[in-house]
Amino acid sequence: MKLIVKTFQEITIKSRPVRKRFIRQLAKNIRAVLRDLDPELKVEGEWDNLEVETAVVDAKARREMIERLTCTPGIGHFLEVHEYPLGDFDDILAKCKAHFGDQLAGKTFAVRCKRAGKHAFTSMEVERYVGSGLRRECGAAGIDLKQPEVEVRMEIRLDRLFVIHRQHPGLGGYPLGALEQVLVLMSGGFDSTVAAYQMMRRGMISHFVFFNLGGRAHELGVMEVAHYLWEKYGRSQRVLFVSVPFEEVVGEILTKVDDSYMGVTLKRMMLRAASRVAERLELDALVTGEAISQVSSQTLPNLSVIDRVTDTLVLRPLIVSHKQDIIDTARQIGTAEFARHMPEYCGVISVNPTTQAKPYRVEHEESKFDMAVLERALERATQRTVDRVIDELGQDLQVEEVGEVLPGQIVIDIRHPDAQEDEPLALEGVEVQALPFYAINSRFKELDANRQYLLYCDKGVMSCLHAHHLLNEGHTNVRVYRPA
Repeated sequence: MKLIVKTFQEITIKSRPVRKRFIRQLAKNIRAVLRDLDPELKVEGEWDNLEVETAVVDAKARREMIERLTCTPGIGHFLEVHEYPLGDFDDILAKCKAHFGDQLAGKTFAVRCKRAGKHAFTSMEVERYVGSGLRRECGAAGIDLKQPEVEVRMEIRLDRLFVIHRQHPGLGGYPLGALEQVLVLMSGGFDSTVAAYQMMRRGMISHFVFFNLGGRAHELGVMEVAHYLWEKYGRSQRVLFVSVPFEEVVGEILTKVDDSYMGVTLKRMMLRAASRVAERLELDALVTGEAISQVSSQTLPNLSVIDRVTDTLVLRPLIVSHKQDIIDTARQIGTAEFARHMPEYCGVISVNPTTQAKPYRVEHEESKFDMAVLERALERATQRTVDRVIDELGQDLQVEEVGEVLPGQIVIDIRHPDAQEDEPLALEGVEVQALPFYAINSRFKELDANRQYLLYCDKGVMSCLHAHHLLNEGHTNVRVYRPA
């Protein structure tokens, strides 16, 4: 399979050195993204497009390659092609007929040709010759240049001919690693996941920091969605996940700070802590999912007061976005279901939160706060790479695993819906229910408490994590299914 990768249009208007740097970074990222599927993958080209060639013939692996490329920042679109040495017009006609001839009978069509290099003919001359030949030899209904039923597409580049079979959309944006690195304050909801995606799409390597306000289920949920974002859109780069225990900080705020200033104070504490993490990791900016006046702490006066606690640049890519637009984007990128099933946590809930925070007043309220509590939270923070976050969490968990299903037991397939659709779990004589991992924690209580349930996933790690959590929540009727 050969692919021609076209870069995002904004890259083509960069200066020559910048453009070449971006293209080289994109080529490096493509190799990293597809390396596990084809260690011998070839990626060549350094100016206006990249040529990707693989000898892999397995249909599933090829589909996975295409899926990953559609989610790789920096790609405008890419083409599936067959490559041939450039011959004369009759040879070009023969190649196009071989690939499109059986599609043209009784249909209108158009021939599209793009050309790069010096040739003794124009693109239009190729189109006219091939078009008249195909119409004459293939029984086509006619030529329609505006709305053809079939498009015969080709590219001529120097002495090579590419016959195009399919075009796939790309993600656009800039290649990851071509720009600076940022730290995303991740809660796992609609806003923070979309903000992280937008930064990644713009070419910025996005690390994650999570402030745990008191829930193990919430922490697990955020780790899962961070892993999903990295795996789908950022797997070409090494990304960190930092978790900061903030329960004691919340407790200090609840007991020391006036009710109306609790929300603003909590945000200031998070920004202080995030700035320290970013400084230690030498990251250039913080990113939040805040939007103007979406909640009381996000009014302009409050955001101004919140930002005063740090000199680090704070980016808010969603600042003027409407909530429904954010939800629509989350649905498009695949994080909406995570957000919808994200476990609730008990943070700071003010009865009458201020929308017009005054600097002198918030400083007065914070004077009551013991900053040693914040220091302890930072000292207890954990850090791991996102690609290993799920595996490392499951290393020391003790959960009963079974290799066979007994009569009356129900197997719950907790894999992502895409995996469930691609490879359905079918067990003869066994009831199998599909309940994705991001929904299992919130919906398990709806199941019959008198039945025994076995959680299943490909590697056994996610099922072990969720079984362990459910057992800690008091559900004794859950085990892990690990077939031999």
